[in-house]
Amino acid sequence: MSIARSVLLRASKSQWLADQVTHRSFTRRAVRRFMPGERLEDAIAASRALAADRLGVVLTQLGEELTSLAEAEQVRDHYLGVFDQVRAAGLTGHVSVKPTQLGLNLSPDACEQHLFTLAAKSDATGIDLYVDMEDSAYVDRTLALYRALKAKHRLIGLALQSCLRRTPGDLETLWPLQPRIRLVKGAYLEPAEIAFPDKVDVDRAYAELGGRMLERAAKGECHLIIGSHDVPLVRQLVDRAREHGATDQQYEIHMLYGIRSDAQRALAAEGRTVKTLISYGAHWFRWYMRRLAERPANVLFVAKSLLG
Repeated sequence: MSIARSVLLRASKSQWLADQVTHRSFTRRAVRRFMPGERLEDAIAASRALAADRLGVVLTQLGEELTSLAEAEQVRDHYLGVFDQVRAAGLTGHVSVKPTQLGLNLSPDACEQHLFTLAAKSDATGIDLYVDMEDSAYVDRTLALYRALKAKHRLIGLALQSCLRRTPGDLETLWPLQPRIRLVKGAYLEPAEIAFPDKVDVDRAYAELGGRMLERAAKGECHLIIGSHDVPLVRQLVDRAREHGATDQQYEIHMLYGIRSDAQRALAAEGRTVKTLISYGAHWFRWYMRRLAERPANVLFVAKSLLG
């Protein structure tokens, strides 16, 4: 792992630093690089604009650390409203949520109940619900939640991280569920015995996992989300999909708002199913630092945008 990435990931965990920078105007200007605003209304407006370029959306509210179950209930109710607004706006979209946002650290049972409530809303609206994967300490609990949800609800997806050494084995256990998987590289600081420290190994694992899922997707046994801004790798997997006979409807490509926008539009124009992940909310510091760590060159971009 590069020194720059390690520093940024460590900084993402600093509450002191978050308190220092989140209310400063220059930092908030920089954050607009990756998010259209802090309100759901801002995300919906950006989603409408993206629809003109045949881009769907994935909406997620930021915020991971809760201090009470009442907050978890508020998050649940907020996401219930997100489903309604996506449908009312006529958008092609998904909703994505972290288990810790729904109180996983406070009450696993309450978290599961909230997820089942959201899954029922997913069924009622026809809008996919994706369960995000957080750092390695949450993998087993998140997999258990996903298995319980997927056993009763169809439009439920899960994020898996190619950086984790355990992911190939986890994927093997999910095949019977005909899973919907958003494959990402991973954006958390992990020890070397748990995650590949070198980018080349993370990329190799991503290509292998993606190829394996596309082979299953062609048979209707899996739905793959290629969640990466690595355009050469995305193109490699698009070619693999063609080789395996997977149609453009049997996999998707997801990228973040504000990153590789030209590539997103180009892929959509070619007929690929492309969605832009839009994050919003006031608790953006940890998420923002992880975005910079994914590609430290983004720090230079942000510096130039502030000066410009």
